[in-house]
Amino acid sequence: MFNTEFLLTSLIVVLIPGTGVIYTVSTGLFLGWRASIAAALGCTAGIIPHLSASILGLSALLHMSALAFQGMKIVGALYLLYLAWTMWREAKVFQFDSSISQNNTWQIIQRAVLLNILNPKLSIFFLAFLPPFVSEESATPIAEMVGLSLIFMALTLMIFILYGVAATAVRQRVVNSPRLVVWLQRSFAAMFAFLGLRLAIQEQ
Repeated sequence: MFNTEFLLTSLIVVLIPGTGVIYTVSTGLFLGWRASIAAALGCTAGIIPHLSASILGLSALLHMSALAFQGMKIVGALYLLYLAWTMWREAKVFQFDSSISQNNTWQIIQRAVLLNILNPKLSIFFLAFLPPFVSEESATPIAEMVGLSLIFMALTLMIFILYGVAATAVRQRVVNSPRLVVWLQRSFAAMFAFLGLRLAIQEQ
């Protein structure tokens, strides 16, 4: 189960920038390292339902049900567009604040969790990704898939935290440039809008 091939493949998959990475980086850049860790935790927690669905085979049903898949896809796309709109609207009034309150921390985590939960493609991805790494001779394939899922989640959390901390490291370079802050905020908003539109129009 704990083979090098799975670890390397998982590492490559996690390193590829997606909505979770963009959210974690933007959070670390604008709100500091504590907020980026909260975002990383939320994004990691957000893949638990998809991993569970894959293990239980529910994602196969989702794949076969075009209506269910389209419904989740539309909701996920709308949520990404909502995040884009919120980020764009708050660009001019945004201020750096490293002292994140408990309520804001939970809001960051909740947004991150929803970001991944509302992406139906993750269930399909894990359904295709995990089984090839399960040993054919395994007497407990379900337990092995659970183990692989935990490894994938641990890698996700570590890499996302590194992304967030890296973003925080360059935070000081932009803190004194209001124009750059607005530009970056709107750039991230545009990324979320693009990802939302792409999710909405893709057939599979």
